[in-house]
Amino acid sequence: MIHTDKVVVVEGKYDAIKLESIIDATIITTDGFGIYKDVEKQNLLCTLAKKRGLIILTDSDSAGFMIRNFIGSKVPEECIVNVYIPDIYGKEKRKDKPGAEGKLGVEGVPIDVLEDAFHRAGIDTDECIKREREITRLDFYEDGLLGGEYSKAKRLELLHALNMPERMSTTNLIKVINILVTYDEYKELVRGE
Repeated sequence: MIHTDKVVVVEGKYDAIKLESIIDATIITTDGFGIYKDVEKQNLLCTLAKKRGLIILTDSDSAGFMIRNFIGSKVPEECIVNVYIPDIYGKEKRKDKPGAEGKLGVEGVPIDVLEDAFHRAGIDTDECIKREREITRLDFYEDGLLGGEYSKAKRLELLHALNMPERMSTTNLIKVINILVTYDEYKELVRGE
């Protein structure tokens, strides 16, 4: 398994599902062209890029390159590692017909090809930063951010304090907060300091 502290950016949820089997990293989806209108997600990617760096892995079709270039226009170049998959023609198993250009997207590319693409981009070492204390679901529960009457409102306050999208799931919030702040900084945020 490939380990990295950089945040991997892919187009859709099926791409993310595919990558979860080969890479230990936070994976964020652009929801395809949805990234163009989602200013909150654009801001999140900028923040994550400055904090940890981004690995961009989009499909090898023109749409994938448009999304890759759009992100590249929003994020400093030195914060980006581009991973490219080769042009492989065919269709994904879950689809009735191939895409407009007939190329497989990230979700359809064989795992060994994906691993090679990461290797060629220099992402093949154990570069994880060991944190003293990870923030967990239990922390969220104990701090009233999960499972309580006002949990949703408290999570929204935390999201706003971190300038993150309101629609972020609790699971993704925990992943991202572990990138953005230390445990002590998290505790200060939930105490309102």
